[in-house]
Amino acid sequence: MIKILHSLLDIIFPKICNGCDHTLSAHEKIMCTSCRHQVPMAGFHKTNADTLKKIFYGRTDIEEATALLTFQKKGITQKLLHNLKYKKQEEVSAFLGIWLGAELAEIAAYKKADMVIPVPLHKDKKRKRGYNQVSGFGKALAAALEIPYVDDVLIKVSKTDTQVFKGRLKRIQDPQVFMVSKAHLIENMHILLVDDIVTTGATLENCAEKLCQHENVKISIATMAISL
Repeated sequence: MIKILHSLLDIIFPKICNGCDHTLSAHEKIMCTSCRHQVPMAGFHKTNADTLKKIFYGRTDIEEATALLTFQKKGITQKLLHNLKYKKQEEVSAFLGIWLGAELAEIAAYKKADMVIPVPLHKDKKRKRGYNQVSGFGKALAAALEIPYVDDVLIKVSKTDTQVFKGRLKRIQDPQVFMVSKAHLIENMHILLVDDIVTTGATLENCAEKLCQHENVKISIATMAISL
């Protein structure tokens, strides 16, 4: 009976690809096969490129840094992230985390991480959206690496406007205020800090600086996408 109900729901409300809006086939989830093959990959963990890491040179020390996808205006990655953040498609987050997590679990440098911490949302924005768009991504990475996912250590204490449509200089100048709670949990830890997209790196830098104020903390970074 349950299978029949699911089949009826799929007919009435067919599942749509988050990349192109075409109906997904029975074996596809979140993205169609065509979009998955076309979406531009970053994959610095595969190529050993320091593209993302270089953003932080001279600003904060980063052990490893990677992104799964490359962001292009009006591209598939933009559509994915837009649906995740503004169209209630929360499942996109875990989908991307499972994808990247399977790759990072094969790389020794990332297996050295002790915990995954997400860039937090301010409580008002989280209440309005209903979820932190990075949570599913971070949890999936933590599961793949077999380490804890910790979302109550790094806290955002001031609200900031969306960064998506701002120029680079404006994003750097905007205040990003974070604080660390339960600092004893991160002492002597290698933290994998995760976010949805990195542009100037200002938000991740501010988070890393707060975390690194505590004893012997190391930071690596993994994001869903990078805007080059």
